[in-house]
Amino acid sequence: MPELPDLAIVADAFHAALAGRSIASIEAPGPLAIRGTPAEVADLVGQRLIELRRRGKFLIARLDRDRIVFSPMLTGRFQLARPAAPLPTKTAVVIAFGERSSAPRDAARWTRGADWIPGDETAAEIRYRDPTQMGKVYILPAGVSRPVAGFDDDQGPDADDRSLTPDVWRQRIRRHPGELKNLLKNQAFIAGIGNAYSDEILHAARLLPFRKRSSLAEEEIDALYAATRGTIANAIDELRRRVPPTFEKQARDWLAVHDKGGQPCPRCGTRISEVKPGGFVTSFCRGCQR
Repeated sequence: MPELPDLAIVADAFHAALAGRSIASIEAPGPLAIRGTPAEVADLVGQRLIELRRRGKFLIARLDRDRIVFSPMLTGRFQLARPAAPLPTKTAVVIAFGERSSAPRDAARWTRGADWIPGDETAAEIRYRDPTQMGKVYILPAGVSRPVAGFDDDQGPDADDRSLTPDVWRQRIRRHPGELKNLLKNQAFIAGIGNAYSDEILHAARLLPFRKRSSLAEEEIDALYAATRGTIANAIDELRRRVPPTFEKQARDWLAVHDKGGQPCPRCGTRISEVKPGGFVTSFCRGCQR
């Protein structure tokens, strides 16, 4: 599942590559992924992309008039490509953009001068691939109310939001009981963390995933905050080096514990434990997580 670090890279890269371009065409080889009428889709053609940003586990494309919200769910992936490049299998939506006069001034610093950004005089495409079509692409015309599952009023602050200070974290965490892994994955608590990075954060904080929030001492609450911020920041830095230009491929091999059951813990050497409650992998170290 794409999580905050994965989508942060895509948002930065696609904004740098596409902002300022107008939509030339939209095709939907996988029509079940689209939430919008054919007329609403057609009305997007000609609109200029103002910005592409991330919120939680969503990507939002703001156009001259309307918006597009991508919700990749479990299996959605994104590709930045030139029109002549072969189309990946199970591509659900293709949005083609034309030329532009110049790159956006607010492009993320790490993207500047990247050789994978199409030239301003070159057309480019976003390809959204989703083998299961669980994810959705919501067309949100101006003045039209269309609910986006999990997006509207259901999200806490992003896990990397500067306004999520230690004091705000302490206030928010008291409102959310339950096990720590479920707490971190609860988008109403903080947005953007899923199955993989919740494992990584808890390993960094030396806390077991099945501990109850109510069992945490004050210093453990603070350690969980520090681990959340540090893990997310480190992951984004790592993915900037590993991912471009293959944005459709998910890089997780470098993680410390997630999906590495049976391997030695990189911190203490204990064999990493792995369970699958609800079919989702939870990985942790019984040696140094308490």
